[in-house]
Order: sequence, then structure tokens, then C-alpha cells
Amino acid sequence: MADGGGAVLVLNAGSSSVKYALFSPDLERITGGIVEIGAGSDEGGTADGDSAGDHREALDRVLAALERAGYPLARLAGAAHRVVHGGPALTRPCAVTPEVIGAIRAACALAPLHNPHNLAGIEAIARRAPDLPQFASFDTAFHATNPPEAVACALPRAWREAGVRRYGFHGISYQALVEELAAQGPLPRRLLAFHLGNGASACAILEGKSVATTMGYSPLSGLPGGTRAGDLDPAAVLRIAEAEGIGAAHDLLNRQSGLLGLSGESGDMRALLESGSEVARFAVSHFCYWAARHGASLIGAMGGLDAIAFTGGIGENAGLVREEIARRLEWAGPGALRVHVIGAREERQIARDALEMLDGTAR
Repeated sequence: MADGGGAVLVLNAGSSSVKYALFSPDLERITGGIVEIGAGSDEGGTADGDSAGDHREALDRVLAALERAGYPLARLAGAAHRVVHGGPALTRPCAVTPEVIGAIRAACALAPLHNPHNLAGIEAIARRAPDLPQFASFDTAFHATNPPEAVACALPRAWREAGVRRYGFHGISYQALVEELAAQGPLPRRLLAFHLGNGASACAILEGKSVATTMGYSPLSGLPGGTRAGDLDPAAVLRIAEAEGIGAAHDLLNRQSGLLGLSGESGDMRALLESGSEVARFAVSHFCYWAARHGASLIGAMGGLDAIAFTGGIGENAGLVREEIARRLEWAGPGALRVHVIGAREERQIARDALEMLDGTAR
């Protein structure tokens, strides 16, 4: 291991921020934070002034913060990255190689808002520390265990072979949830898990493996989110695109819909719960209704239900939302339905994946 005690840097380079966390070999978080890009604010001590103008500057600020904390790249054991889309080929955490970089780049067409930035973080670290081992964990990988019927779209073969299929997302969060529940005791055989935050999804986990999930070809499908529309009839999407144009329709469905579109007030569940207005109450009720309705279909995919688990910002903190979703699913549970609340541990899971690969103990 490197002389920094084997610490691993976890990077999550998104479209509007670069998040980072440093973990010790025993998975204790040493330090971390976020640099906003072009938003005019910083959090976590990653910079001394305003926010970064671009990703290159944001990463410079992250590395400067690490050096101030006594952890320059030269002292680290490795760097690990969250990559949203692994495509059909990258179905487990792996060491970054030229071939892996090529596969991540090929998946950019499937996640154009995410993968290019994830890849930029990998390449930036490689330029600064070419000998530092790098690793990638993929949000799609946990769902590689879905059966063919669950992932295939009812489209002509040419489109299916072109990669139009259901992939699923939030996989790193679901893997972390499974690890945490397993550490607490016997893992429920048929577990319905909800990752509820600005992005929201649900997953049917049978004997620790994903067998169905709500997000599909992109994170836009499934449950409504803070600003994402969730499932829509394709004819409605075509009508919006015809009226607004492709670019404007993309923005409307991803950034102007969901809780924000329903309420006209906010895409933040906390603000809606505090509002008390009729439109806010409707948006919250709509969110809970569709979470439960999607959840009911996932129960069918695993042949019943033994427990429910919630994670993510809403899942962890919005007790009223959890209670309403669980109430709507009481019919599916034998006796008193067990409900677990698990803190989101995505960064820690990515560090775990990297440390297992460094130690040669990867799954």
C-alpha cells in the first residue's frame, strides 16, 4: 500500500459538481466535500472562494483540499469513481484499464449527462498521477442479475442489439443497502427497496440479487423524481417533442417535471412537506401513490414480500412519505411488515469495492 496508510479517494464527477470522500482501509471516512460548478457556492471546505468554473478547476480544488489535509495523490493507495452507466459489458466493479475506458466512453451515448463527466474525472487523475491505481463502480451493475424478460424492450431486434434495453440505476446504493442489512442479521429473502431522493427508484431484491427495478434505459423512467417526469406514455413524449423540439422536451422531462412540475412550487420534498398548500399536498400524495404502485409490480417480480427498505434523502428523512408508501403496501406483507431505514452509503460502497480489488478479495 501507499504510504498514506492505504487511503482511497472516491470521486463522483457529476454535471454540476464534483463530490469527493477519502476513506481509510477500514472504511472510515477521513474527509470529503463537494465543489459546485458554476453555481456560486462551495461546501465541505473544498475551496476558499467561489465555486469552480469548470470540471478541471473543480478537480484542482478537490486535490488542493486533499493536500491541505495531508493526503496528496502520491500518498494514496488508489482512486475510485462512480460511473453511472456501464453499458452491457461492465457489470461489476473493476480496475480502470484502457479497455474499460473505451467501454465507459461507448456508454456515453446511453448516459450523455453523466458518463462524460465520470470519464473526465478518471482521465484527470490519470494525468496527474499516472501510476495511481484507479477503479470504477457502476450504477447499472447491480441490476445485471435481472432476467432477460425484465431487461428486454419489445422492439425490433436491430434496436435491441443497438443497446435499447432496460439497465436500471442506483445500483451502488442498492448494493450498499444489501451489505448493511446483511451485517445487521439475516437478509430478508424478498426485499422491496426504495431509493428516494431527487432521483427516485425501487428495486425487487430476491436473495440479495436484483431481479427487477423501475428505472430502465435511462434514469428518466419509473418513479417521478424531484424534477424528472418518470413513466409517460411514449405517445405523450412524442407529442411534447413535436411541440417543443427535442432539446426543450429533454429539458422539460428531466428538469421541469416530477415534484416541481406537479406542485409548481419546488422539487424538494422537504419544502413540499412544510408548505401545506393544496398543490404541495397533491405532489406528495402523487409521489407516494406511484412509489407504492410501482412497488406492487416489483412484488410480483419476486413472488411476494418479506420486508421493505428505504434509503436516499427522502427515504431516510421523510417519515410521512415512508409511512404512506408502507401503508399502501400492507396488503402484501404476512403479518406486520418489517420496514428498514438504511442510511445512503454509496461513497463507502465504492471505497469498499476498490479496497477489495486492491486486496485481491473482490467478489
